[in-house]
Amino acid sequence: MLHLKKSIRYNLKDQPYGSEGTSAPLPKFKMPQEEMTAQDAYIGVHNELVLDGNASQNLATFVQTWEEPQVHKLMDECIIKNMIDKDEYPQTAALEERCVHMIADLWNSPEAANTLGTSTTGSSEAAMLGGLAMLWNWRAKMKAKGKPADKPNMVTGAVQVCWEKFARYWDIELRQIPMEKNQYTITPEKVLQYVDENTICVVPTLGLTFTLQYEPVEAIVKALDKLQAEKGLDIPVHVDGASGGFLAPFIEEQKNLVWDFRLPRVKSINASGHKFGLAPVGVGWVVWRDKADLPEGLIFNVNYLGGNMPTFNLNFSRPGGQIVAQYYDFIRLGKNGYSKIQNASSKTGRWLAKQIVDMGLFEMLYDGNGGIPGCTWRFKDGVKAGYSLYDLADRLRSRGWLVPAYSLPSNAQDIVVQRVLVKQNFTMDMASLLVDDIKRCIDYFDKHPVSKPLTEQEAGSFKHS
Repeated sequence: MLHLKKSIRYNLKDQPYGSEGTSAPLPKFKMPQEEMTAQDAYIGVHNELVLDGNASQNLATFVQTWEEPQVHKLMDECIIKNMIDKDEYPQTAALEERCVHMIADLWNSPEAANTLGTSTTGSSEAAMLGGLAMLWNWRAKMKAKGKPADKPNMVTGAVQVCWEKFARYWDIELRQIPMEKNQYTITPEKVLQYVDENTICVVPTLGLTFTLQYEPVEAIVKALDKLQAEKGLDIPVHVDGASGGFLAPFIEEQKNLVWDFRLPRVKSINASGHKFGLAPVGVGWVVWRDKADLPEGLIFNVNYLGGNMPTFNLNFSRPGGQIVAQYYDFIRLGKNGYSKIQNASSKTGRWLAKQIVDMGLFEMLYDGNGGIPGCTWRFKDGVKAGYSLYDLADRLRSRGWLVPAYSLPSNAQDIVVQRVLVKQNFTMDMASLLVDDIKRCIDYFDKHPVSKPLTEQEAGSFKHS
C-alpha cells in the first residue's frame, strides 16, 4: 500500500498540466532567463502546433503528408547526421550515390551507373544547380566562338518561383512565355519565338504548379532539333520534373511518354524526392545525362574533417535522414510499389474531377489525365454563383480542407481557379468526403448568400502562394 501511494505521488508530480511551466504563456519575443523541464517545454510547443492545419487534409501542398512508421524511425536515427560529412558518414554517402544511379536509370540515362547527380534540400536547389551548369556550358561555348557572353537568357513557361530566383540571382534574362486562355502550357511554336543564340536553355515543366499539366517536352525538343538543323542554334533542355519525374515512369498512361534522357537534347533533370518521390520533406535530386554536361569547374573538392569530398550544392551542412528515407522508399516499394501508389492517386484525381464537373457549376482546366494526380477547375462562363472560389476555399477550411483558390499568371490573370492535388494518403474515401463537403458548402451559400464575395487580396492565405 505504501508503494502504491508513492507511485501515485510520483505520477501526480510528473504530469504537466498545472505545473509552473504550463501556467504562463510561452515566451515569444525574448529568450527566457530560466530553464523549464523538457516535459513542460514539449507540451507547450506541442499544444501550439495543434493550431496548424491537418496535414492529411492539405490538398494544396505537393509535399508528402504521410510516411510509414519505419521512415519515422530512420529519420530519428539520422537526426544528428550531417550529409556533408561524407568521411564521417560514408554509408549515408553511399546510399545517396545509389539513389542517384537508380534515378538516372529511372529516367533512361544512357550511362546510369556512371552518370553524375546529387541530392539537394529540394527541387528548387536542384533546379538552380541544373541552371548553373547550363549557364557555364553556354559561356564556354560563346567564348570558344569568340562571342560576348554577358547577356544570357532562358526560356520557360509559367514556372515555380525558384526559376525566377535563379534568373535574378545570376543575372539572367528570364523569358517567360505567358499563359493564354485555354492554352496554359508552352508550345513548340511559342518556344521558337523566344530563343536565340544567347539562350542558355529551355525549361519545360513536367507538372505545372498552377494547373498540374505536363508541358510537351518531346514536341519542344523536336522543334529545337529542327531549329538546329536549319539555323545551327544548339539549345539544350533542362526538364523541371519536380513532380512529374517520379510520376511519369509509373502511371500506366504516362509510361510511353518520352520526356527524359531518351531525348539527347535533354541534358539535366531535377525532381523532388519529398513530392511524388514519397520521401519526407527536405530532399531533391538533379541528374545530368552524362559527365560532360556538368562542368568540372562547378565541383568543389573540399578537405573537411579529414576527408576530401567533391561537392556541388548551394548549401553546405544539410540533413542525411531524408536521403536515407529516400533509399528506403526505393527498396521498400520498388517499381511495382510506386506504380500501385501513383496509379491509385491518378485514378482518384480523375474520379474527383468527374464528380466536380457533374455539379454543373464548374469547368475543368485539367481533369487528371496526362499530368499530376489531381484536378483544376473554374466557374463556367456565365455562371453567377453569388460567391467566389475564394469564398468556397474559406468555407471548406471550416471543415479542415485546404483547397487553394488563386488567379493564373499573365496573360490569364483574370481566370480564378481552384485546385486539388492528390497524394498517396488522399484515398477515394477521403475524396468522396471532400465532394460531400463541397456540395454542402454550395448548399450553404445558396441558403445564405454572401453580401460581398471575397477577393484574392481579402482571401490572403487562401490563395495560391
